[in-house]
Amino acid sequence: MDFGVFDHLDLGDRPHAQFYRERLEIIEAYERAGFASYHVAEHHLTPLGMAPSPSVFLAAVAQRTQRLRFGPMVYVSPLYHPLRLLEEICMLDQMSGGRLEIAFGRGALPAEVRFFDVDPAQTEKMHQEMLGFILEGLSEGAVTVTAEGGKRRLPLAIPPLQKPYPPLWYGVHSPEAAERVARRGMNVVGLDTVAELRPCFERFRAVWRETRGEAPLPRIGLGRFIVVGKNASETRALARRAYRRWHESFTYLSSLMGVGHRHSRPPEFDAIAEDGRAFAGTPEDAAEYVTRQLAESGANYFVGQFAFGNLSLEETLRSIALFSEEVMAMLKRAARLAPA
Repeated sequence: MDFGVFDHLDLGDRPHAQFYRERLEIIEAYERAGFASYHVAEHHLTPLGMAPSPSVFLAAVAQRTQRLRFGPMVYVSPLYHPLRLLEEICMLDQMSGGRLEIAFGRGALPAEVRFFDVDPAQTEKMHQEMLGFILEGLSEGAVTVTAEGGKRRLPLAIPPLQKPYPPLWYGVHSPEAAERVARRGMNVVGLDTVAELRPCFERFRAVWRETRGEAPLPRIGLGRFIVVGKNASETRALARRAYRRWHESFTYLSSLMGVGHRHSRPPEFDAIAEDGRAFAGTPEDAAEYVTRQLAESGANYFVGQFAFGNLSLEETLRSIALFSEEVMAMLKRAARLAPA
């Protein structure tokens, strides 16, 4: 059983320079705690996302860690020139010693892509074209580009370190998408309820077996808000306060622009905890919650969102430490004792 981290990189209440310093300290703590991977979102002109350029932030992550794998969840592909993004990916893979994992998407909020003069109706087509260009370039070590006199085929000056390319991820929301990415051999992560994700993961597993037989499954990830503390009621109060601030950032753009959000979230922590997408409580209860969520959804990879809203550095580090020292230990011990 592996554990990862998802991070919107929402600003909370801190000045920007302090926020970046503290978030990098938190990422160092993820590595010390034994998490496998760190996934960061891309958003624009909103306090929900302080990594509008994921590559810039992840370059700092590469220098502050030695083992932790990391990557965007997702690069909003319609907002990039394909060659520029391809070269950034290769740089990050080389700079990190081959620890990069990559994901591409068309964007969660149409308003954000309009800021770049991109028509939201065209984003799926642009996304698929971008994906094809990048995967071909990474696999073949060369790209076809426009040059004086016509098209030219040129080798990459910076190849990826991982061959044929870094592991691929996709944020899944439907069984149809799950089938498509299973055929492409991608890892997946979902942030929706168990009821919504179970059919996605079932389709993913079925198509994987159909196309790859007994090849080991990739990571099938389940993302959840997590706050762990010794006192259940105090921890729940902490989560309520922080989630309320996170939700203000989550709805900032949709409220400002007067548009709907593609993936809604309830405004109060108790509501999102009730439907299973969040947890706040003691390590013992957290271990039971994670076990149940994985079993009911069919996921094999648990992705915690530990830093969100106005949780302080100290509150976040304490929650991470309890999760790693007690929850992860309990779950791994239970896995060893489970019958084969």
